[in-house]
Amino acid sequence: MTQGTIDLLARLGGPPPPGARTDLVIERNPCAADLRTYRLLRRLAFVDEQGLFDGNDLDERDHDAATIVLVARSAGAVVGGVRLSPERSSPELAWWRGSRLVCHPALRAERTTVGRALVGAACALAEAEGALRFDATVQPARERFFRALGWERTGETAVAGVPHVTMRRPIDRIATLVEATKAPLAGLVGSLRPEAGWVGDDGVPIPGSDVVAATDAITPAMVERDPEWAGWCGLLVCANDLAAMGAAGIGALDALSAPSAAHAHRVLSGVRKGSQAFGLPILGGHTQIGAPASLAVTALGRTATPVPGGGGRPGDEILLTADLEGGWRPGYTGAQWDSTSGRTREEIAAMLGTVAAAGPAAAKDVSMAGIGGTLGMLAEASGCGAVLRVADVPRPPAARLADWLTCFPGFAMLTAQRPGSPAPAAGPARSAVCGHLTAGSGVTLVWPDGERTRVLDGPVTGLGRAGTP
Repeated sequence: MTQGTIDLLARLGGPPPPGARTDLVIERNPCAADLRTYRLLRRLAFVDEQGLFDGNDLDERDHDAATIVLVARSAGAVVGGVRLSPERSSPELAWWRGSRLVCHPALRAERTTVGRALVGAACALAEAEGALRFDATVQPARERFFRALGWERTGETAVAGVPHVTMRRPIDRIATLVEATKAPLAGLVGSLRPEAGWVGDDGVPIPGSDVVAATDAITPAMVERDPEWAGWCGLLVCANDLAAMGAAGIGALDALSAPSAAHAHRVLSGVRKGSQAFGLPILGGHTQIGAPASLAVTALGRTATPVPGGGGRPGDEILLTADLEGGWRPGYTGAQWDSTSGRTREEIAAMLGTVAAAGPAAAKDVSMAGIGGTLGMLAEASGCGAVLRVADVPRPPAARLADWLTCFPGFAMLTAQRPGSPAPAAGPARSAVCGHLTAGSGVTLVWPDGERTRVLDGPVTGLGRAGTP
């Protein structure tokens, strides 16, 4: 043991007391004294013991205000730590990195326990901060430890001339949303599937006519706690469904249950405003008082050339056309983006006419499965896979990428078009090519450094490829 190591250990105050394996507490953003202890532990490990760095191991991430430090404490003593930080980009890209995992040198036997706790806390925190990609660079001897915690090897690199392994923690946020919202569909409605045609579409053409029908139900919890917004959204989602098929609205019917007349009045106030804003006059419906809150809306539109959700083919460009104004609906931060309630009827009409004017090969409006899940449904109905370039996705500055890819975005359309086709006229909405369809299935994210992460491994609904209308 070198004199420098002895001096550093003395500054740590000696080994932590017994019991470090059973009373660990993980703390975020420690006080200045504990941060110094964490950095001292790093110096012991990476400078004095391993010789990876000369003098100290501090770098730009230590001076980045976005970096988060976690320390493990046992019986009042800091026994380890780790840091995590976002990869710097503007806007942020949901890409985080963990580094400088260290344990007190006196706890050789407890390193696995302390390390597991710190890595687990770092993974949970990264996801809470909106990470869709979480990377780390580790020494080859630690690869097995990380693999046991669910990490995957992605390559090799060198740190200070010493071989290291690059690893990634899989994050299933998009897959989890799909599992909750769309995966059960085949088992539930597969037997009702038509033999050919409009499978996986947002609406359905009425046989023998140019009329398109679309229906949606609003979550009862939203009808209960936010009745005006629920009424507005009932018309919004149906208008989007018609627009995704290139249909112009004719009108709508609503079916409402409410615990009281006062509650029904509030829901219908939102319905009335939505009806006016989205050009869907209420043609009729049903209202029931004294029952649990619920709302369903059916809308009718007209088009001679409906756009299918499953008309894409490998090589087609994927465009996202979205209204980026507005903000998170109060009470639904990260889940529901509200742009439409601040728009004029003329602005809304221009956006709703996007698909009809462009005539893409395939189109779907983005709804509760988010951009990632909806892209998976478009690809599935087209018999394809899909690639999404995260840096090219148009989004509001106030929305984190992970939230934007998994939220209900108000007005947003995903379309597939032949390469080189002009971008659609979208009124105040913004449109950008951000991916393409591929052979195979599922959805893959492509990052600015060329790395790919698989977020959906296969079909979303299980309903399969759409037939020929």
